[in-house]
Amino acid sequence: MAVYTEVTDEALRAFLADYAIGDLLAFRGIAEGVENSNYALKTTEGDYILTLYEKRVDPKELPWFLNLMQHLVARGLSAPMPVPGRDGAALRELAGRPAAICTFLPGVWPRRVRVEHCGPLGAALAGLHIAGADYAALRPNSLGVAAWKPLLDACRADGEGVQPGLVAELDSALAGILAAWPKDGTLPVGQIHADLFPDNVFFLEEGGAPRLSGLIDFYFACTELLAYDVAVCLNAWCFEADRSFNVTKARALLREYAARRPMSEAERAALPVLCRGAAIRFLLTRLYDWVNTPKGAMVTRKDPLEYLHKLRFFTLAAGPEAIGA
Repeated sequence: MAVYTEVTDEALRAFLADYAIGDLLAFRGIAEGVENSNYALKTTEGDYILTLYEKRVDPKELPWFLNLMQHLVARGLSAPMPVPGRDGAALRELAGRPAAICTFLPGVWPRRVRVEHCGPLGAALAGLHIAGADYAALRPNSLGVAAWKPLLDACRADGEGVQPGLVAELDSALAGILAAWPKDGTLPVGQIHADLFPDNVFFLEEGGAPRLSGLIDFYFACTELLAYDVAVCLNAWCFEADRSFNVTKARALLREYAARRPMSEAERAALPVLCRGAAIRFLLTRLYDWVNTPKGAMVTRKDPLEYLHKLRFFTLAAGPEAIGA
């Protein structure tokens, strides 16, 4: 989440007149994240999240995302539900941007990931994949394998300023990933989240134990290898602050995922290269944002070099066992 586009009180009140969600009491920008402009809304009817869709989101694809969210919630996944206006449409326009309001989920995301978070995450991820199995509409992964070389090319001029030798190392790593990437049709495909970082997963503490209360931010969701979504989570949840890989967290995540959706042997064998792919995907998008974020944007840039260390770890991993599979 982030704020690129400012919304005035007058514009917001006029926008909310098209909804039956009560009178506005308060709203504030949310600075975390790097993709869209987000505001927390409080009305006399409750709490909501207002999103204005920016840069990487193609407006023509927004109905796919919003319909997917409605589909997943209808099948029991705890996720934000798009709120329709008085005319029944959830997608509207505000401050020159496509915009939508979604229901608010209680809970907080874990600032320090514990093993106790990783099992529920794995179960929820499997639940998402199962719930999305009968969502027939397809959306190619706009930040999948085909996008990685163009992203790297777009960072060549400034990448060396981030770290000397970075571009050459990424060229070599990407060549190895592309050579080893699973061929089409060899692994199960379905609807994935593709961005299930800790700040997109909410928990409530119950008796000292975390209970997962919901998944948010589906605007990278796409039709992709299901095991790639698992690889994204291994990258995002299983490294410590000292950059070491915590195999206990990985085992908890994978165990609870498999309890709901067993992975095939081919998926398990492919996890190391899928993890390398996930690492380079986030490294490249962070690198692109690092050198291209507009001055004055109310947004927190994320360090691309964090994912260089993860990429190196997965490159040296001796097989699925080394990552808990």
